[in-house]
Formats: sequence, C-alpha cells, structure tokens
Amino acid sequence: MSIVISGANGRMGRQVALFCRQNNIPVRAGIDLKQEADFPFPICPSFDSLNADPKDLVIDFSLPGNLEALLDYCVSNQVPCVLATTGYDEAALDKIRRASNVIPIFQSANMSLGIHVLKLLSGMAARMLRDFDIEIVEKHHNQKMDAPSGTALLLYNAVRQEDSYPVYNRHDVYQKRDKKEIGIVSVRGGTVPGVHEVGFYGPSEVVELTHSAQDRAVFAAGAVKAALWLDGKRNEPGLYSMDDMLHL
Repeated sequence: MSIVISGANGRMGRQVALFCRQNNIPVRAGIDLKQEADFPFPICPSFDSLNADPKDLVIDFSLPGNLEALLDYCVSNQVPCVLATTGYDEAALDKIRRASNVIPIFQSANMSLGIHVLKLLSGMAARMLRDFDIEIVEKHHNQKMDAPSGTALLLYNAVRQEDSYPVYNRHDVYQKRDKKEIGIVSVRGGTVPGVHEVGFYGPSEVVELTHSAQDRAVFAAGAVKAALWLDGKRNEPGLYSMDDMLHL
C-alpha cells in the first residue's frame, strides 16, 4: 500500500504525514494547491497531475469541493479511498454511494475510536431515556468552516427518533421547547481540536456524555488505521464505516 494524502498541507494532512513517517508507512504523494517544500514526498496541485499507481490508497482530509476530482481519480484507477472530510451535501453523498459500487470507500464523520464509542453509548441512552430532552453541543477551533460538525450530525442520527427534528438555534423563536426537538449548538474558538457533548435532560436529573479530543493525532491515527483495513478490501467495492472496521 502507498498512501496519497488529499489536503496534504492542511492541519490534518500534515498530521497524517507525520503519523505515517513515525510508523514507517509509505506516502507516495500529496495533493494540495499549496506547494510546500518540507515533505519527503512530492506535492501535486491536483489529481490530474498525479500518475496512478496500483498500490495507491487515498486518505482525504480536504474540502467537500474536491470530492468530484477525487472520486474521478479513484474510480478511473480502481483506487480505494478513506473520506475523512465533512460538510457534504446530499448530492455529494449520492456521488459517494454511486462510486462505492465500483471501489471500496471508507467514510466517517470522525476518525476517532472514542467518538464511535460516544455514538454507541448515546444511542443506548436515547433508547432508555425516551422522555428526556436531548441537546448536542460541539466545539471546534476558529478555522473550521462547516457547522454543525459532521460528528454532531452523526450523534444526532444516533439519538433521534422517527419524529425528531434538529433545532440549530432558538434566538428567533419565542415558545416552549417541543419534546420532539433535538438541539444542536456549535461553538467556534481558539485552537480546540474537538469537543462533543450529548446531554439528556429529565425531571430533576441530567446525564451527560462527553468526548474531548486533546490532540489531532487521534484523527490521523484513525484514518491510517482505516486505510490499512481498507487495503484488504481492494476487491470488495462498498461503502464502509467504523462499524464495519470494528465488526459491529
């Protein structure tokens, strides 16, 4: 396997490059418009300028707008890919699903194992605390572009019921909270790697589940682990997730 890092000069792209170097995992190239010189591998401005290699496996920590070019490269050259980018709309998600009929794709809104455990525990709590109000709070650094985070939406889908609906703010609504609401609050500031909290608020008691990422390295480690796992699925097209990798 030879890694191609999409978004190599971003915060997470650099973390992936560092993790690979520390663990002797080969990186063949990076894709980024910024041509930095401190990598031990070449940086290409686009997938069009990258010569395909049958051992390639793409890890993507870039922007949603890069998806089409990335999928074109991967589908045309039968290259598996790990999609760690968030902020996709429904049209983009449909492209991912269609591409997964041809190549193996691993997609997760968050590459942390701890977040996956938070999702499972939150789903269990929601089923047991059906009369409790649910609020989700996510905090990230001031450079994050999408809000709410993909992880917050992942958690929302874990705790929602059939008639639930998300409420992203209440400043323009003057009414009592509807029992079907699930509040989602986004906080942006400083250099926070990521904090996610799912709160269950009942009569005279509160249950809170929280995950705090203390270093972005956990996301890089998770993405590379997913790539190593996906390498064994080269001949098995499909859309894979953390549940598949952890055999859940």
